[in-house]
Amino acid sequence: MRPTGRFHPRPQGLPISPPVPSPTPAGVSPAPCAAPTPSPRLYRPTPAGLRSLAAEMQAPPGSNALYSSVRFWDGRYGADGPPRDWFGGLSSFSGLLEAQLRTEDRLLVLGCGDSSLSYDLFQKGYTSITNIDYSPVCIEAMSRQHADCHGMAWTVMDARALAFPNESFDVVLEKGTLDAMMVEERDPWNVSPQTAELLDKVLKEVSRVLRPGGRFISITFAQPHFRKRHYAQPGYSWSISCSTYGSDFHFFFYVMRKGEELSAEDHELGQKLWQPNIPPPPGRMLDAEENEDYLNAIDL
Repeated sequence: MRPTGRFHPRPQGLPISPPVPSPTPAGVSPAPCAAPTPSPRLYRPTPAGLRSLAAEMQAPPGSNALYSSVRFWDGRYGADGPPRDWFGGLSSFSGLLEAQLRTEDRLLVLGCGDSSLSYDLFQKGYTSITNIDYSPVCIEAMSRQHADCHGMAWTVMDARALAFPNESFDVVLEKGTLDAMMVEERDPWNVSPQTAELLDKVLKEVSRVLRPGGRFISITFAQPHFRKRHYAQPGYSWSISCSTYGSDFHFFFYVMRKGEELSAEDHELGQKLWQPNIPPPPGRMLDAEENEDYLNAIDL
């Protein structure tokens, strides 16, 4: 799943705004979909690798700014190597995700990258999936690999300006895409106005293309006290719930349901997005000449 960016020329023959795929009628088996060539290879990082990924995404902008560059991703997708399924593949969170899906749903995947998630969902019977990414190299490769998966569409598109009519989708899904948009942020307590506005543009578009009762699903390592502020804006017209998955390293699975009201707590949290949020200073540490005995001498 990949970040958004400015518009870029599309590869020859790829549509800018394809029709939203129609779901397979009830009772009709989906058309066979051959395994892509090469077959998707799921990237399964070790616990140490997951910790390294989280640290990498919060590193100084000098190294992390690459993640917001389409040239970087074009180069990555053009190189040999396994697909990148950040935060685990479908098997890691299938119970959480499939509880939110119906086989007849129309799905939109933001920043699809070369993840195997859409292919894996198609194989499970979710056959109306539109995938967008801002990397032409990625879209060209994925559309070629999955040409036999009728019902899956691939197109170059900017998530800040989705070329779909209002209420086009039942589900919008992103996995790591919003994280990649925030790579240049160094203080999660005080996100820059530019990044907050960037996410606001994307989330407004997500809300616009969701039908009433539709779900926006966001999979990330961002904890609720950092990420929910962005999701909890009344203008999006949705409620928020959050679950976790993972053992050695926990990831967060947010579900926003269009047409439901924010809780009072989430509404209050959302109002803090545009205010400086400075964390309290760390507690005082014991000086070298002190020891735990002096704590017992304090007269409360």
